[in-house]
Amino acid sequence: MTELLLVEDMDTLREAQGYLLRREGYEVRSAADGAEALEQFEAKEPDLILLDLMIPEVPGIEVCRRIRLVSDVPIIMLTAKNSEGDIVVGLESGADDYVTKPYSTPELLARIRSALRHRRPRSGDPDPGVLTVDGLVLDAERHRVSVDGVEIAVPLREFSMLELFMRNAGRVLTRGQIIERIWGSDYFGDTKTLDVHVRRLRGKIEKDPTVPRRLVTVRGLGYRLEE
Repeated sequence: MTELLLVEDMDTLREAQGYLLRREGYEVRSAADGAEALEQFEAKEPDLILLDLMIPEVPGIEVCRRIRLVSDVPIIMLTAKNSEGDIVVGLESGADDYVTKPYSTPELLARIRSALRHRRPRSGDPDPGVLTVDGLVLDAERHRVSVDGVEIAVPLREFSMLELFMRNAGRVLTRGQIIERIWGSDYFGDTKTLDVHVRRLRGKIEKDPTVPRRLVTVRGLGYRLEE
């Protein structure tokens, strides 16, 4: 059974969310603060984490950062903060997705399904292997990436995005195509999430991310990885 770790400091909301998730067939563990969340994670890594940002003991952003140092488990942040700056900070701390309160149950469930699909290999996907494009080497089986001979750490979401670009090197991928492949066709969010991940990916593969030479923007369409 798929196991979720739900981190929420409000008792009534945590209980309500846990009930709804269990009704959908998920096994749910919960934590009321950041310190407990880290203890739960260390005891047993879940399949996905739902992480509120505004929690006591250890802030949600710090919890995300610490987990991301050792794991690529999907993390969906849940918060009432909905400014673009807050979203960027959340995603740049290592979150895979960001859901603002109030949200509907169908939206949350869709985000969870998308994140879980993203972590697991899907039937029909290209066979894993080693991809090489202009100094970039990606080993899909071992989850390794090197840039000009130097191995780098790439979180799961950016890894899948880079793999998608490398398998389609030289082709323009529209923003809609990227979102559908990486987040799923039932994704509810806007394109800010995509923009943040592209910026983070460029920071890892470009010599000067402000003037990208590998992963370029095709104005009005999307992005292309140069061959």
